[in-house]
Amino acid sequence: MADTSTTKSTTKKKQKRSVPAGQVHVLATFNNTIITFTDNNGGVLAASSAGACGFRGSKKGTAYAAQVAAERAAQIAKQQHGFAKADVFIKGVGLGRDAAVRALSGLDISVESIKDVTGVPHGGVRPKKARRI
Repeated sequence: MADTSTTKSTTKKKQKRSVPAGQVHVLATFNNTIITFTDNNGGVLAASSAGACGFRGSKKGTAYAAQVAAERAAQIAKQQHGFAKADVFIKGVGLGRDAAVRALSGLDISVESIKDVTGVPHGGVRPKKARRI
């Protein structure tokens, strides 16, 4: 019952690394907008969404909600990592596509390129079965 060995858990403190340039991924659906700041290898630095900013229901899909989410994620990326230049990748067809990119340029993050990576359906859906009379 008496354990004399003292076990102390050693947790490493996370280093604040400087990432002046990276990528911004914007997923804009009809129901929500998710903004993720990553380094050039894809490691996540900061992320936010309209839902995480307190918007609920149909308000999450609005352009204003996307702008607020982009501002929050950009603020974290700038403060903790010194984020300054971004290549933007936009996926989806929601209202937050343009608003998120405009919010970035308003916060002194220079947008180097904007690329649309929305998936394109190929092959389509399965056809309806043949009608029998």
